Amino acid sequence: MTTAEEHADLVLQPRDVRFDWSGLPMHWIPGDPMATHTINVLHLLLPEGERWFVRVFKQALPLITDERVREDVVGFVGQEAMHAEAHQGVLDHLLAKGLDPAPYVRQIEWLFRRVLGDRPGLSPAQQREHVVERVAIIAAIEHFTAFLGDWVLNADELDRAGADPVMLDLLRWHGAEEVEHRSVAYDLLCHLDPGYARRVRAMAVAGPVLYWLWVRGARFLMAADPELRGRVRATWRGYLASARRGLLPDLRRTARSGARYLRPHYHPTQEGSTRQAVAYLGSSPAARAAAH
Repeated sequence: MTTAEEHADLVLQPRDVRFDWSGLPMHWIPGDPMATHTINVLHLLLPEGERWFVRVFKQALPLITDERVREDVVGFVGQEAMHAEAHQGVLDHLLAKGLDPAPYVRQIEWLFRRVLGDRPGLSPAQQREHVVERVAIIAAIEHFTAFLGDWVLNADELDRAGADPVMLDLLRWHGAEEVEHRSVAYDLLCHLDPGYARRVRAMAVAGPVLYWLWVRGARFLMAADPELRGRVRATWRGYLASARRGLLPDLRRTARSGARYLRPHYHPTQEGSTRQAVAYLGSSPAARAAAH
């Protein structure tokens, strides 16, 4: 069975999860604060970013005329809302341990609420264009979140390094759902605008901005970490050392993934494995804990 065939009959649904952060150490990848905080940037970006995804997709719902696309969008919205709350719990834990994420998070809020937020006073045609343009940006971002989801599902080196199992479960539960719903934003974009130009333009904006935000986030976390006290800084040498150990995504693979999105006949089902994602979602400790 091909990956596309695995994906064809999938019904997206939000899953309750329960995470206990009381035992999470500041450096949950032992001995590697660089890898820890590079991944921790997810917790800074995702709560506000995914709430923005939800707002935009709810605005897109009246524009949808295909029932399958509508059904997938509704399932996507439910999953993204759950992701935002799960990552918010990590931010609260970091604050309790003395790392205040607020200065960086305020910048992310400004980006998603002001720069990419609603624009009152637009005509109906302009409002539709604004919604579709933001859907295109979400589709580009979702390509990278699916890539990261597939990476973390297969990053056995994190287990061997002794990474905190609760954090690994959060990352893999979230990553599995990103792989599971990796086609939704792309399919919605193609439904609203099947042209190629908007897809390329959105990736040309979203890719570099996401890269820039990630670098800034890693530098912020390393500088704000009360256990490091400024003695260790975020550096490319540190990133590459962690990536060689398999604790962070390889930059060349990440760049190749972005390039694949630009192919005229690209579709997200070419990335990752739906079967693997669904299997993890069935075994996730956090999902099983919430079910009992």
